[in-house]
Amino acid sequence: MNRQLAAVILAAGQGTRMKSDIPKVLHAVGGRPMLSQVVQIARALDARPVVPVIGHGAELVRSTLHSEGLTFVVQDQQLGTGHALQCTEPALKGFSGDLLLLCGDVPLLREATLRSLLAHHQKTGASVTTLTAEMADPTGYGRIIRGPSGVELIVEEKDATDAQRQVREINTGIYLFRAPQVFAFLRRLDNRNAQGEYYLTDVVAAARQAGERVEALLVADAQETMGINDRVQLAEADCIMRRRINTFHQRAGVTLVDPAATYIGQEVAIGPDTLVHPGAHLRGRTTIGRACEIEPGVVVTDCTIGDRVHLKPGSVLSESTIGNACAVGPMAHLRPGTVLAGNNKIGNFVETKKAVIGEKSQASHLTYIGDATLGKNVNIGCGTITCNYDGVNKYQTTIEDDVFVGSDTQFIAPVTIGRGSLIGAGSTITRDVPPNALAIARSEQKNIEGWAEKNRKKKSKTSEK
Repeated sequence: MNRQLAAVILAAGQGTRMKSDIPKVLHAVGGRPMLSQVVQIARALDARPVVPVIGHGAELVRSTLHSEGLTFVVQDQQLGTGHALQCTEPALKGFSGDLLLLCGDVPLLREATLRSLLAHHQKTGASVTTLTAEMADPTGYGRIIRGPSGVELIVEEKDATDAQRQVREINTGIYLFRAPQVFAFLRRLDNRNAQGEYYLTDVVAAARQAGERVEALLVADAQETMGINDRVQLAEADCIMRRRINTFHQRAGVTLVDPAATYIGQEVAIGPDTLVHPGAHLRGRTTIGRACEIEPGVVVTDCTIGDRVHLKPGSVLSESTIGNACAVGPMAHLRPGTVLAGNNKIGNFVETKKAVIGEKSQASHLTYIGDATLGKNVNIGCGTITCNYDGVNKYQTTIEDDVFVGSDTQFIAPVTIGRGSLIGAGSTITRDVPPNALAIARSEQKNIEGWAEKNRKKKSKTSEK
């Protein structure tokens, strides 16, 4: 029988071992804040509402996740996990169903694992079900003490006997409770323990005393329940997440030359037969087509890239759209608003911004194209600049089809270059150019014969003094 599901996420701790001014749950794993990772998995389970319990850095946490549609609860005093859940009772007033308790610093849980936990909880009719893991070294964790009729006790290490400390099955801190029953159990808690805190684990004892069933489900992969307490564990979790993402893409037909040195965000989509070299960073909502090649050092953020695109080493692309069969780089910088229609070449040390570039147009090297629209078959010579900014306003440059631009040309926007025209090298273009014209805008060359020789002799006499 399916019941309503709500989720509470514990995210109030300071995380002193992170040695950071940033709340622990905002440190990123897989390119996303840990708390956001946990929120996403709660959403995948259709949990409503999702209630993070925040404390340290509450305003920063709230502002970072303001768009997630969450119900935040503030734990002003850090009095333990039991107290944290107690703080959510007003926010969950009237809720009846299953209450999933997650931890904001446990970002590696899989949706399938939590669905299994939920199924086990509902199948057994338990009042409380905890997710557990077996650890070769369980030091520091609460131990699961099982009995003939389920879980009898969860004991924190500081309160455990020597015999209990030998148990290797540990409490992960992930629970399912029956609500609103759990809040009645929480009101019975006290803090007579080594930490002087209200333990969530004592709900197990309260449920048992009330004659309720307490269950546990052992997770298949203990890595999923890894908590993050310092920068070392943060890096380990990031490696695990990266390995998962990369394995997914490899099995979908993407070749990763060195998966350990390839960085792909969780929302990135890549077509089959694409080759990704080490050191590539693919971020955000990026989509890459089929049979592309992404070379070392390429950084792509929030881009749409077509098929058979070659991104050469060291190129950086942001919020851009790249059509089929384009070549970019090496060391090119495509800034937001760049659109390449297809079969384009954007070469080394070329920078674009809000540039719409027509099919088969190219800028091979050392060029800036900003706030510009280029037609088809345009050739931009080396050292060309669209001078789009006068210190106050941005202006548009329009270059129509089949224009050839000589090297070292400056276009002083706003300006329109007519179709089929040719711009002489070294020109500074300040007025519109009609179609099929030759535009040359250079100062007159002046030769002073013998000047260089006289200058050398003058320098020689000065150095002898």
